[in-house]
Parts: sequence; structure tokens; C-alpha cells
Amino acid sequence: MSTNPLPGGYAHMHLGRVDSTQAEAARRVAELPGPTWITADEQTAGRGRRGRVWLSPTDNFTATLLLQPKEAPEEVALRSFVASLALFDAFVEATGRPQSFALKWPNDVLLNGGKVAGILLEGVGHGNQVGHLAIGIGVNLIGAPEVRDLEEGAVAPVSLASETGVTVVPGEFLQLLAPAYARYEAQFTTYGFAPIREAWLARAAKLGEVITARTATQEWVGTFETIDTSGNLVLRTAEGQKAIAAADVFF
Repeated sequence: MSTNPLPGGYAHMHLGRVDSTQAEAARRVAELPGPTWITADEQTAGRGRRGRVWLSPTDNFTATLLLQPKEAPEEVALRSFVASLALFDAFVEATGRPQSFALKWPNDVLLNGGKVAGILLEGVGHGNQVGHLAIGIGVNLIGAPEVRDLEEGAVAPVSLASETGVTVVPGEFLQLLAPAYARYEAQFTTYGFAPIREAWLARAAKLGEVITARTATQEWVGTFETIDTSGNLVLRTAEGQKAIAAADVFF
């Protein structure tokens, strides 16, 4: 294990092999008083949204940012958009290709239409507050996992190297991502969600197009109009406007 500081008051803890950086963050909440990036060379039990397995080949980026937020839980959850914007900026700085990237609601980053990064938020609550927030981030820098039996319309994974020819090692990527996140975090805590929402919409995938939002029990098809001030996906369906708090999106 090694630790070293990052700009903006963020600490960095680097580990070799762990089950998951999210699990490591949960184990270390009592000993990490300030915002801390936890990275690992290898992750044996990575997790994505809804308990899905997150496969991460060696030399990809695996990290969790552990924070101590002050806002109400519904505001804390909006940091998925903060993290998405930071990832977008890091990718653009690495490649110089802003037109190649887009943000997919609720928390993926697309490269040439394929999934290059995902985000997972997990909170530890105390009463009506979220005492700690773990923002898990996985990036396919070098390789994309083989995924069989994708759902119809699901986005296939791609890697930064295969799509752009740009090779970035995990340590270098953190040096791009951490300051980008710090900038958006400062904006969020100072000015609230409004500027984050505006910036996210400017980079949104399939805005103005027909998409499908699906949960385990329901499905909606409609035009992606916007995200509202609570971060909900807003679709214009045959039955009228629908705000959706949580779902998987298919194109």
C-alpha cells in the first residue's frame, strides 16, 4: 500500500490486489477523514450497478473516491453527474477528441458509441444524512471485457486504446481525473446542481432522440427531452411526459 497527495486537498491510497475498491472504501471509512482516492492494480470482485459484475482487465483504471458529503441524500446522489463530467474532461485531455465522447444517463461514458467507463455510487447513511459516499469508477483504458449475451440495445464495452490508439496508464489517468473532479466538485458545492446539469446536457448521448428506459418491471419508450433538477430522466412518451428516477437506458 502506498499513499500520496493529489492537488486540491485530495489524498490518494494505492493498493495492489483487492476484492473491490468500493469494499476497501467501506472498510476504511473510519481512518480516512478527508476526500481520498483509492486505486488498485487488480480487482477480484468488482461490482457495477444493480449488483452486476464489473470485469476489469489488468492495466485498466479501477478506483473509488471516498467523500464525506454534507448535503441531503437526494443531493448527494447528483454526484454521479459530477463524476461523469470529470471523466469526460479527463478523456478529452488525454485524447484531444471531445467529439468522440458522450455521457449516457445515468452514469456511463461512451466512446464512439461504446461504453468506456462506468460509475457506481454507494452511500453509508446516518439518520437523514449520508455520512460517507463511495464513488466507484471503472475505465477501460487498455482492454474491454468480453461480454456475451448483451441485452438488445445494450451498449457494448470498448477501450480507450482500441478506439483512439491512445495509451494511458492508470496512474497517468488519475492525474487527469482527480483535478477535473475537484473542479466540478467545487462548482457543485458552491453553486448547486444547475451548472452541472447544464454542462451534462451539453454532452448527453441521444438527447432529442427516441430511447428506451427499462427497469425489472417496467419499460418506457420516448424522446429523451432532458434531465430535471433532481437528475431524473425526462421522456416524452405516447402517454405524455415521464420523469424516471432509476432505469437502464437502451438505444
